[in-house]
Amino acid sequence: MSKHSQQIAEYYDRIAGEVPRWRQRNHYYHEDVCRYVSYLCGNNRRVLELGSGTGDLLAAVKPSYGVGIDISTAMVEQAQQKYPALHFRQGDAHNLESVKGETFDIIILSDLVGYLDDVQTCLEQVHQLCTPETRLIISNYSFMWEPGLVLAEKLGFKMPNPQQSWLSPDDLRNLMTLTDFRVVKTERRLLWPFYIPLLSTLINHIGSLPGINAACLTNYMVARPLAAGTAQPASVTVVIPCRNERGNINDAIARMPEFGSHLEIIFVDGHSQDGTVDEIRRVMAAWPDKDIKLMIQQGKGKGDAVRMGFAAAQCDILMILDADLTVPPEDLPRFYQAMVRNKAEFLNGSRLVYPMEDQAMRLLNLFANKIFAITFSWLLGQRLKDTLCGTKCCGARIMKNWRRIAATLASLIRSAISTCCSVPAR
Repeated sequence: MSKHSQQIAEYYDRIAGEVPRWRQRNHYYHEDVCRYVSYLCGNNRRVLELGSGTGDLLAAVKPSYGVGIDISTAMVEQAQQKYPALHFRQGDAHNLESVKGETFDIIILSDLVGYLDDVQTCLEQVHQLCTPETRLIISNYSFMWEPGLVLAEKLGFKMPNPQQSWLSPDDLRNLMTLTDFRVVKTERRLLWPFYIPLLSTLINHIGSLPGINAACLTNYMVARPLAAGTAQPASVTVVIPCRNERGNINDAIARMPEFGSHLEIIFVDGHSQDGTVDEIRRVMAAWPDKDIKLMIQQGKGKGDAVRMGFAAAQCDILMILDADLTVPPEDLPRFYQAMVRNKAEFLNGSRLVYPMEDQAMRLLNLFANKIFAITFSWLLGQRLKDTLCGTKCCGARIMKNWRRIAATLASLIRSAISTCCSVPAR
């Protein structure tokens, strides 16, 4: 269990006794969740709920066989006492060993994904518990409501919760694609989550209208499992542009997992002044069994360094890893798996899904990043969330085609400039 997961478990162990009071205080919201999820599930199904809490939602769907897994021991004990006919187990949603070998008709993740360290790992675990007919139901809060929910907590209208990630429906859809799920239904509900007789019902009927429903509190997504894609082994080149990154060179190699049929690592040094080149040579000598190469950049800038590394690459898949390691080397196998299972032709990393450490990205940088993301998404017709993330991945064949296209465009531009600027001799 990770440090973050341990903190979540300890927090809910402390407040378990207060949860029923808070649920009663916000009964309108919880009753709507139970009502809608019950509608999606139907009755008498084999149901698994992750993050089951005190078990109220699992009981509401009336399963023929119901299992609830929660990270908090105190919550599990309370749920089992309240609903003895159901089965509650303490466990981490990232590791579902307690239900290994079982399958379920319905799997529910209600208000859970925001508290997960690694949503992709959780979904991969969930996929193993599915039949072709299984429905996965996920609900989470809309990011638009973050200020309002924080204010409600401070004013005592809502139970305080630990920090969470605010995943958009597009984030979740992308993660489901990577883990072999197909989204079949999306829904937004509850424009007004507090109970005011008659008025709440009226507001929420209005909130179901197209356009207006974008302001609703809760996003729902229903998905079905796909057959897992067949991975075709491929070799990988990781290009690491570096300049004055001596302190990260050893970690870049020591922390990089072995993946692919062959792994080539190319450091491209951009005229470092802190001994980075000497450190790379030391690392190359320390790991003679690894295919590590050093290139000294001729030009300037990261783009030039990447092009130089790609031109020298000998493998099927090309990756970029920034030497500052803001994207951990341990994550590179995920890019590899997405490529070899034909999930994409180009992959762009994103640091804007899970909470970042303080000072990891300055406010001005974050604002500029958002502007770039919107602009490039519009220009390319493909959603990009973090254009400034240095970790990118594509096939070597695509890069060769791009180099050919770029060379042709450059030739045309030079020809056009030459024609425009030429002066006929008399």
